[in-house]
Amino acid sequence: MKPKVAFLDFTCCEGCQLTVLNCEPEIPDLIAALDIVNFREAKTERSDDYDIAFVEGSCTRESEIPRLKRIREQAKIVVALGACSCIGGINSIKNRFPMDEAMRYVYGDKAKDYDTIPTRPIDAVIPVDIYIPGCPIDRSEFLSVTKDLLMGRTPKQVRQITTPVCAECKLAGNVCVFFKGDSCVGPITRGGCKAVCVTGGSRCWGCRGLVPDPNVNSEKEVLQKYSVSPEGLMRKFSLYWTYQEVGK
Repeated sequence: MKPKVAFLDFTCCEGCQLTVLNCEPEIPDLIAALDIVNFREAKTERSDDYDIAFVEGSCTRESEIPRLKRIREQAKIVVALGACSCIGGINSIKNRFPMDEAMRYVYGDKAKDYDTIPTRPIDAVIPVDIYIPGCPIDRSEFLSVTKDLLMGRTPKQVRQITTPVCAECKLAGNVCVFFKGDSCVGPITRGGCKAVCVTGGSRCWGCRGLVPDPNVNSEKEVLQKYSVSPEGLMRKFSLYWTYQEVGK
């Protein structure tokens, strides 16, 4: 029997699920191998009977906690899909402020009508088996994890990657953004993305989370060399890493 798979979303932009749908050449094979029973972006019919749950989005409402726990009880395997689900993502920026203040700023006098709590990644609520990071995810990583699951193999954990984005930037032949008078968090961000943002003319934003045991002293030396203030760089850190920095 084909494994029953659900794609479920919490607080997010659903860009990671769109990346799954953008796997056009592989979709016929995925449909042939998987019984996709829940995928709001792709089909109307839904079922809560599934074996594997791909969960996108962070937990930002009290009402999401029991739903996450029900997913964990149902699914044999839970996959955190994307930066919001894996590390809290951009949503966790609000954790830097008192909730009352954040609510008033966003919703004004209607704040009392909304259910919101400090943002957290889903593994702060339930155990997670597999992580696919990124904003959005890398389609090749998604396909690799899915293939391993279908073959009954334990997917290679992306969290086992120990090299920073900087290493992949050099392999790609990119000119360091620091040389251009800009800055990025590639020296201490987990690689695996093939430095796609820098290769595309931007900078590393840190969406894959911190590399294990980051060399913070080396990063400080780079900042001093290029006259980048720690405060300025921390503003870049805060885009994705607020939960890791200030917690819930």
